[in-house]
Amino acid sequence: MFVKNVGGSILVELFEQLKQKISGQNKVIVFPEGEDARIQGAAVRLANEGLIKPILLGNENAINATATEYHYDLSNVSVIDPLNYDVNALAKLNASLVERRKGKTDAETAEKWLQDVNYFGTMLVYTGKADGMVSGATHPTGDTVRPALQIIKTAPGSSRISGAFIMQKGDERYVFSDAAININVDASAMAEIAIQSAQTAKVFDIEPKVAMLSFSTKGSAKSPLVDKVVEATKLAKEMAPELANQIDGELQFDAAFVPSVGIAKAPESNVAGHANTFIFPSLESGNIGYKIAQRLGGYEAIGPILQGLAKPVSDLSRGANEEDVYKVAIITAAQALS
Repeated sequence: MFVKNVGGSILVELFEQLKQKISGQNKVIVFPEGEDARIQGAAVRLANEGLIKPILLGNENAINATATEYHYDLSNVSVIDPLNYDVNALAKLNASLVERRKGKTDAETAEKWLQDVNYFGTMLVYTGKADGMVSGATHPTGDTVRPALQIIKTAPGSSRISGAFIMQKGDERYVFSDAAININVDASAMAEIAIQSAQTAKVFDIEPKVAMLSFSTKGSAKSPLVDKVVEATKLAKEMAPELANQIDGELQFDAAFVPSVGIAKAPESNVAGHANTFIFPSLESGNIGYKIAQRLGGYEAIGPILQGLAKPVSDLSRGANEEDVYKVAIITAAQALS
C-alpha cells in the first residue's frame, strides 16, 4: 500500500479523523519486519501517541541494534523473536495452525512456517493476540498475502479479496474498486467487491452510495458485459439487503457522478448522480480509472487497501518510508474496528 501525498492539508485531515477513531481503542498491530528502521520509527510514533500497541517481530539482537543506531526508545513497543518464543506458547500456535489448515499442513510443516515472520505474525492475528498486521516493506506482496489467505481467510460472505483506493481531493472522497487484485471478475465476484467496498467506505466516514459501472446506463447498450453488471447489481442487493437502496447499476460514470446526467439517464435511482463508491467491471478499467483520476484529476490515491479478509492485513510497498508505514498502520487499526 502507498499513500501519494500531493495536497498535504486535506490528507492530514483524513488521517486525523482516523486517528481519532482508533485513539484509546488499544488495537494491537503486528509488524513482521521489526528489524527495519522504517518500521521501528513508525511503531515508536504510534505507541507514543497512544494510537496502537505495536508488536515487532524479528531477531531481538538485530532489532535492538537498529533501535540503538537510530536512537529509538522501544520501551512502549513489544518485541517478539519467533525463533526464541516461549515453548508452550509456540506449541499452542502450532496446534492452532494445524487445526486451521484442516489436514493440509502437518505439525512439522507448521513448525517451519512459524519460523517465518509473516506466518508467525498472521497466526498472532488469527489467534487474537493481534488485531491486524502490516508487512511488505522488505517482503514481496505474495509473502504478506499468502499466509493471510491460508490462515485468516476471507470474511463471511466473501470468497476473495479485492483492492480499493481512496481517492481524495479537497472535500471530495471516493472509493475506487477493484483496482489492484482481481483481473477478471464475474457477476458474483463484482457483487462481493461492491459489498466489501461499501464497508471500506464506512471506515473512511463515507456513507456509501455504490455505483456498479458499465458503458451502459439502465439498458442503453446491449452486451454480455452489460448483463454481467446488471446481474452483479442484483446479487449485491440480495447478498446485502441492508445496502439495497445504496447500490445501483448498471451506470456509466457520468450518470453515477453528475447529478444532472443521473436525473436524465436514471431518474428513479437513489445512487445516480450521487455515487461515491465506484465498482469497476474489470481490473483494467479500475486501474486505468484510478490513475486517470490521480494524474489528470489531481486526486490523492491511498491504497490499495485489501478488502475481504476476516481480519485486516495490509501490504506495504517496498519503497515505503516511515510516514507510509505510520499511515498504513492507522488504516489497518481503523479496519479492525469494523
